[in-house]
Amino acid sequence: MDGSASKGKRKRGRKSKAAADHRSPSPDAPAAAAADNPAPAAAGRRGRKPRRVEVEAPAAADASTPRRGDAKHLANGGDAAMAELGPAGWEEVVRVVPSMDAVVKVFCVHTEPNFSLPWQRKRQYSSSSSGFIIGGRRVLTNAHSVEHFTQVKLKKRGSDTKYLATVLAIGTECDIALLTVSDDEFWEGVTPVQFGSLPALQDAVTVVGYPIGGDTISVTSGVVSRIEILSYVHGSTELLGLQIDAAINSGNSGGPAFNDRGICVGIAFQSLKHEDVENIGYVIPTPVIKHFIQDYEKSGAYTGFPIIGIEWQKMENPDLRKAMGMKPDQKGVRVRRVEPTAPESGCLQPSDIILSFDGVDIANDGTVPFRHGERIGFSYLVSQKYTGDKALIKVLRDSKVHEFKIKLATHKRLIAAHVKGRPPSYYIVAGFVFAAVSVPYLRSEYGKDYEYDAPVKLLVKHLHSMVESPDEQLVVVSQVLVADINIGYEEIVNTQVLAVNGHPVKNLKDLVTTVENCKDEFLKFDLEYDQIVVLETKTAKAATQDILTTHCIPSAMSDDLKT
Repeated sequence: MDGSASKGKRKRGRKSKAAADHRSPSPDAPAAAAADNPAPAAAGRRGRKPRRVEVEAPAAADASTPRRGDAKHLANGGDAAMAELGPAGWEEVVRVVPSMDAVVKVFCVHTEPNFSLPWQRKRQYSSSSSGFIIGGRRVLTNAHSVEHFTQVKLKKRGSDTKYLATVLAIGTECDIALLTVSDDEFWEGVTPVQFGSLPALQDAVTVVGYPIGGDTISVTSGVVSRIEILSYVHGSTELLGLQIDAAINSGNSGGPAFNDRGICVGIAFQSLKHEDVENIGYVIPTPVIKHFIQDYEKSGAYTGFPIIGIEWQKMENPDLRKAMGMKPDQKGVRVRRVEPTAPESGCLQPSDIILSFDGVDIANDGTVPFRHGERIGFSYLVSQKYTGDKALIKVLRDSKVHEFKIKLATHKRLIAAHVKGRPPSYYIVAGFVFAAVSVPYLRSEYGKDYEYDAPVKLLVKHLHSMVESPDEQLVVVSQVLVADINIGYEEIVNTQVLAVNGHPVKNLKDLVTTVENCKDEFLKFDLEYDQIVVLETKTAKAATQDILTTHCIPSAMSDDLKT
């Protein structure tokens, strides 16, 4: 993606229930490398490392409360805080207060999978964040606030009761979750939050939530300082976002951002943390929120944000444009590669020039007109569509203009960015633990800096490889559980499996089927770097159960591979 690289880090705003033990947040899991001055990223272009991000790590639940930061907080509309703001602040807060009663505190118990030991889960932990009530007896919060949830409870402002909530939908890419509460008492006396339109630059914005630094509701104020396509930390994707200068701290996640009329213009979800910056927060804008809600209402489930399955190149160089047969008045971007599984593979070809999307001309730098005096990456137009929608694209090929109507679909990655609540898959034979690689797996194996510490071959596949079939996976020998039968193979770690007895491995299920049905005398695994593993078939299968017993592993394969 285009944009200047930096050492800055964004972090998500979920507050660990006991994060109060720390004066400053501790890192947990990264997502992508951030920019000091993030520029609109080009849609469909891969190959750059995502911005690295820090999130809050869970801490002990009986921690003491840390001191408050420099940001101005209004706890329960207290007189002291009001006096500190002055007359100008009073007017803004009075307008927002009627909507503050719809802001709730979200309590979640998480139980994360253990991707390095996939037959077990990690120790459960608790966190708190923010949310707000909308129409239809529903509550919005961030997806990362309820990720891997075991139990979710909500508490209204001024109430001492926690209500058990049900998760209706989780939008991983857009970092939004939809909840509801069955208890009628919860909905009494609350006016749902109303959504407004996309704000303009320098519009006042007020973020309301329950961040670290206290237990009561908090208000911070600022202005909209930038509107662009930005990297969503939790979703590992790029969508429209707002940059504001109001403080967004741990625990603010899922809280609403109001304009000066008390109308919601977004959801707080992440912030930029770097020694050279202050008060840079990010808000999910209403177009993304409404897309998520309408997607759920139309489909009964979250289906995601579609993309055009291509990698593309800017056409800013005049010699390049001339060589591609473009006229002086033609602008567009060049198709570098087309994903084999994408619907566009039936009509788009490498070296096609995409001139327009749904009648909107695309500039040579991949941007389209946005609002007066503003431009934005053309991925914004694509993200406004829904999965399964059709779009008209105009293409220049061999100096001739063609028009194609394409069906839009979501992105299928060789190394999945998320497992979306599913437990990780695994298979064990003769002590060899086979697993499918995903971003959570890489993070578990190599830590928050996996983008630097993981093997180069895995990172290249993560950034550049395209799937050849919808069910393709990258299967590796995760580790070898030491036993007599696997002597000499103990040091094989995270090495890709290419074939079993000459049969190419397409995914983990394919490997399981081949091994379980093998009638040959030997099992031969072809690995990358020209390594091979050879085991006697009957001995290997017989030794597996003893190894499972030794390591207290309940089954040789995950449940999803048994069917």
